[in-house]
Order: sequence, then structure tokens, then C-alpha cells
Amino acid sequence: MKIFAETERLILREIVAADKYGMYELDTDPLVHKYLGNQPVTSMEQVEEAIEFIRNQYVTNGTGRLAIVEKETSSFIGWAGLKLMKVNYNNHVNYYDVGYRLIRKYWGKGFATEAAKASLDYGFESLNLDTIYAIADVKNTASRSVLEKIGLRCTAQFDLEGDEHDWFEITREEWKTTDSL
Repeated sequence: MKIFAETERLILREIVAADKYGMYELDTDPLVHKYLGNQPVTSMEQVEEAIEFIRNQYVTNGTGRLAIVEKETSSFIGWAGLKLMKVNYNNHVNYYDVGYRLIRKYWGKGFATEAAKASLDYGFESLNLDTIYAIADVKNTASRSVLEKIGLRCTAQFDLEGDEHDWFEITREEWKTTDSL
């Protein structure tokens, strides 16, 4: 399995079938899905389908969401990474979105920020992207904080399925001037 990024505490690697138990723990938690449309998964089959969908993105798009593995324990703690968005959000199509989702017991430890920063670095250094975007529900202060810490700036608000969301972006030039975490 391919490792895409590594930080002091984390490894970001391909999501594989064996991650299904961690993905199940992650995506069955209603609090994890609070700002994601409140539709947690209800079966292992849904998780297996999601993993297959992500793995297909690696082939089709050259990247996709990645497993976050804590080095100290070798535990799957969530996912992060870039996703090529082929649907229209905020009048944008075919753009790279940085995202992250962690199992609740790993919240508040800086892992999301560390993984998201590594994802930006990968996008700008390895994929040679010019701009990376992100979306966060306006009420999701934790996610908004992560995006701001890694240098993204909120440039607009828009309605997404009845909920207000912030639109974030960072250019290659802005990324070059951000302080290292």
C-alpha cells in the first residue's frame, strides 16, 4: 500500500479493505456526521462500498481520501486528504477539496490539523496544484478552525442543501508563505 504523506505523529496512506472496522466506527457515529447531513452509515456493506469508491478515485483521479494512521499505535484514526470534486459546489467544478474526518476519541489532539496540513503539502508539492479548496458548515467551528490554522481563508458563504457553508481556499503562493506547523 502506498504512503502519500508522513508527519511527526501520522502516516497518510491508501485506504484499504482492512480499514473497514475503523471506517465503520468513524461513520456510524452521529456526532461525526452532525455537520455532514446527519446520515451515518448503518451497515458494514455501506463502509465496504465507500472504501471501494475511494480506491477507485486513486486510479481515476490519482488521489483521494487517505487513511490516517497514528504512528505510536499503528491505529486507523480517520481519513484526510484531497478529493477531486466533479460536482458543482459554489460555482466550482473539477477542483481539489481538502477534507478530514476523525474517530471521535481522537478529536482535540491536533491530528486533523496535522493531517490536513500534510494533505496541502502533498497537493502543492506532489500534484503541483495551483489552488486547493474546502467547505465547512458555518456552525462547525472546529472544522473551520482547522482550515484557518493551515492557512485557508474563507472567501464566500453559500447554501448547500439548506445549510449555510463557508467556502475556503488557498493558493500555492499563499501556502508558500504559511508558517510550518
